[in-house]
Parts: sequence; C-alpha cells; structure tokens
Amino acid sequence: MPWPPCAAWAEHFTMSNVLPVGSTVVVEVPATSANLGPGFDCFGLAFDWRERIELEVIQRGFQVEVTGEGAAELARDESHLIIRSALTGLADLGVRAPGLRLSCRNTIPHGRGLGSSSAATVAGLTAAAGLAGHLKRSEDQNRADPAWLLRHANAIEGHPDNVAAAIYGGFVLAYEGHQGVTVAQASVHPTIQAAVYIAAQPVGTHAARRLLPLQVPHVDAAADAGRAALLVHAMASDPTKLFEGTRDWLHQQYRSSAMPRSYELVTALRGEGLAAFISGAGPSVAVLGTTADLDQLDGRPFSGFQLRRVGVGTAASVLA
Repeated sequence: MPWPPCAAWAEHFTMSNVLPVGSTVVVEVPATSANLGPGFDCFGLAFDWRERIELEVIQRGFQVEVTGEGAAELARDESHLIIRSALTGLADLGVRAPGLRLSCRNTIPHGRGLGSSSAATVAGLTAAAGLAGHLKRSEDQNRADPAWLLRHANAIEGHPDNVAAAIYGGFVLAYEGHQGVTVAQASVHPTIQAAVYIAAQPVGTHAARRLLPLQVPHVDAAADAGRAALLVHAMASDPTKLFEGTRDWLHQQYRSSAMPRSYELVTALRGEGLAAFISGAGPSVAVLGTTADLDQLDGRPFSGFQLRRVGVGTAASVLA
C-alpha cells in the first residue's frame, strides 16, 4: 500500500483530530556515530545500543519522567526535545493531544558525540506517528515513513547525519539532493563491529563547530573525498581497508584543542593500525573493525574514557 501524503491524513482527522486520553506508544531509537572520519556531515552509523521511551496522552499539560544520563539538566515541560519533536509531528499529521506524559530512562550520554539529541528528536517524531496511527507495517517492525521523519528531524536538528542513521539504521550517507535531504543506505560487511571510548566529560557540538576553518586546502579536500569513497567500499566488502578509509583531513585536527585527550587517544589507536576516529563532534572516540581487531582493546582502559563494544544497529521503531 503506498504511503499516503500528510495532507490526506490531516483531512482524515478533521472531524476527530484529538487523540483519546490513555493512548500510549513505546518507541526505541539507536545511539549513532557521525562522520566516521572523512564523511563529515554526511556519514552516519547506527549502533545496537538502543534507548526506549514511552509517550502517553493525558488530560492536560505536560509531564516528563526521566532518569539516567543528563536527567538533572533536562527540561520537565513541553520544551523537552522529545515532546517538542512529538508536537511538531502531531501538528504536521493534523492531530493534537490534550496533554502528554513522557517516560524515559536515558542511556546515551549527552554531549559525547553519540547522537543523544538526534535520538530524542527521532523518538519524538516516531512517537507522534505511532500515536496518530501513521505507520508502515512490516513483518519485523512498525515504522513511520522515513522520508517524513528525515524532513522534520533534519529541520529540528540542523544536520542530517545522526538523525538519518537513527531513522534508517545501519550505515547511511545523507546528502542534499534536488528534492532536499536524501539518504542512501550502504551495505555493511557482516564481520564489522565497533568499539566506543565514551568520554567522561561533554563537549558541545556548537563549540566544536566554531573551531572549523571556513576554507581548507584543495589537496586536503581531495584526499578526504578519496578516503570517504574508500570507506564505503571497506564497510561493504573489505574490512581490511577500514584503517585507510577512516583517515580524515577536514575536521578532527582542527577540533583537537577542544578535546586534546580524545585526539591523543585517536592518535595512539591509529598508531597501532586501528580504524579510530572522533565520534561525531566528540569527544568520544569510535573504532571500527572485526572481532579480532577490537579484541585488542579489551582490558586496555584509557583515563577519562569508558570502553563499550557495540554492533551495527537497526532503525528507530514503534514497539507497542
């Protein structure tokens, strides 16, 4: 059945567009890594590290029950990113809720380059689609229309790499096409996994971006483009090329002053031939490789970081 346009759903709900109190949706979203070295603002990878949220329609107002990572700093009203995203989605679908209660236990650290804000954005939009009954149904999951999710998530987040990975799962390439932001899903060799050195202290994405120069040497841009193409090949069919494919000239060296320990860790790991890079805007560090590659990291702590092994993850989905 073809996906109906949002306008059609808006018309469908004109007579009865208020969600009934007690309606509940449970959503899971993955943690993600962006850039993967040379794919600045276009490559994204979903991990099998998932976060679950529940959104319930209540009689009035907004209630936020949150524990875990960043709980003390998060808003407890409609300004919470998940609720803001859900309200954006509901409005576009022509549906409204008299009130919403959000329940979640955060597991993705905030400000560490692991897609916490993207996960929240995608979770809210996916929950809105679930509450509105605006889902594609398949054998293995209930999913909102990915293109609809991407359009709104990119507008909220401001860049598409992490949100695209959370929406589509796996390894993605997000780019600006003639019809707006578009995603190509790339293959991942079944032996490829990841390890993440999670930084103890955050670095803000905007602070990291301010360190980037307005221009880079042509030779660096050309080299980076070549390595990005090589990384797509390495991810799909030749994991032995992951080390060379994750080499970057565009952004990591310029951000090193904001996260010197992260850059030190990347340098040390790459000195051993491991495909390490700053995850997203940092300061966490990710490493791609086979099981044998990543086994070298076990029992080797690095001060200020916590090591976590992860696999390649699937898309955001509605569980119930």
